[in-house]
Amino acid sequence: MQRHVLIPLIVACALFMENMDSTVLATSLPAIAKDIGENPLALKLALTSYLVALAIFIPISGWVADRYGSRTIFAAAIIVFLVGSLFCAVSSTLTYFVVARFIQGIGGAMMVPVGRLVLLKTVPKSGLVAALNYLTIPALLGPIIGPPLGGLITQYFNWRGIFLINVPISILGFFLVLRHIPNIREDQLPSLDMRGFVLLGFGLSLLMLGLSALGGHLLSGTLIAVCIVLGALCLIAYRRHARRIADPVIDLRPLRFSTFRAGVVGGSLFRIGAGATPFLLPLMFQLGFGLDPFHSGLLTCTTAIGAMFMKTLTVVILKRYGFRQVMIVNALISSGALGLYGLFTAQTPHTVVIMVLILSGCLRSLQFTTVGAISFADISKELMSQASSLQSMTQRLAQSLGVAVGAYALELSSNVQGHATIVAADFWPAFLVIALISMGSVFYNVALPHDAGAELSGKTREPKDTTVL
Repeated sequence: MQRHVLIPLIVACALFMENMDSTVLATSLPAIAKDIGENPLALKLALTSYLVALAIFIPISGWVADRYGSRTIFAAAIIVFLVGSLFCAVSSTLTYFVVARFIQGIGGAMMVPVGRLVLLKTVPKSGLVAALNYLTIPALLGPIIGPPLGGLITQYFNWRGIFLINVPISILGFFLVLRHIPNIREDQLPSLDMRGFVLLGFGLSLLMLGLSALGGHLLSGTLIAVCIVLGALCLIAYRRHARRIADPVIDLRPLRFSTFRAGVVGGSLFRIGAGATPFLLPLMFQLGFGLDPFHSGLLTCTTAIGAMFMKTLTVVILKRYGFRQVMIVNALISSGALGLYGLFTAQTPHTVVIMVLILSGCLRSLQFTTVGAISFADISKELMSQASSLQSMTQRLAQSLGVAVGAYALELSSNVQGHATIVAADFWPAFLVIALISMGSVFYNVALPHDAGAELSGKTREPKDTTVL
């Protein structure tokens, strides 16, 4: 097989493994919690630790690959991902499981971006579009296959099997990378902003650990407060640091643009709501409605089916109504759909549940595509790489925050209502909270110029707004 075909396939397999692993776990959380003797809500730490690892290490993945060689880092990332998977499979306590998931996240953070970088540098331009299409398939299929597969393995085998399936795929990928991926390096590189990386890494890790542990899971109340305060101080210090050097690990300059702020900051508020649903829905279906993991996964994946369908209509809708109008109206409707989840009961026909989830998936996909595109409407080529890194980091953090906020809202709801365990009645306040947070993105969307993003459709617009909020 020719290299320009084989390389995209290798990268696509790595992307599929990473995408599937981030979705396959959610439907297994109640079973894992029961096996290791933890509250199911405590397992939110396993989801957030993985996402935080991605947020921390994705920004430096390109620099590391250019410095040490793309094949070297790609192969090493697969090994790290494999080691993390094995540790997850044998974990017997929450602490070990969270650490194992963080190790997995480090491998995933290096594996996929480096693979994509290899593809961009090795595939000829004439075949680039076809090669990139390979990467869209696992991104679309992972959220569809992941939830029911995780439920199937958990129900009929053992939840540890969802991590062991990574073993043969990782071994095969490792040898294919060594044989077929070129070891591309760059001679001229700016020095890595190690001080910034340490500040950002500690800041994000401590802050998200503290927020995810709210409710007394894993840490005491005092340690939670210490983590949140120290994490916030590290991030404030990083902001000052990033303004003083030429090549910070994450450049904050793109936030000068109103379109980027709307896409990244406003989009993050929307993603907090969307990021909570893969955690809350399986818990509601299993703990609240008594469904088994497999059928819970089948219902959960329908949102991804809706998202796939909407990909065919997004361009037409944006050309017809424009970015600003779509972002405002769709954010309101999408957030309302999140709130509707709280009205589901054990007696709600599954046909109705599926229709609502598919519609919600369509609306959510439209919003993700829109905020993703508007983020780069005014970004110059010189800032494109920095803006992309900042966007990628904030997306993962928003997903992580969604899990943390959704879980804490669910726990508060249960405590206020005096329930010893999670029941169906505890979920509607949690869905209401994340719907309101998601709706907060509208304030950023309303602030956009009426012609924001018009040039993306080949039209002209007013001069760029670089006002700092």
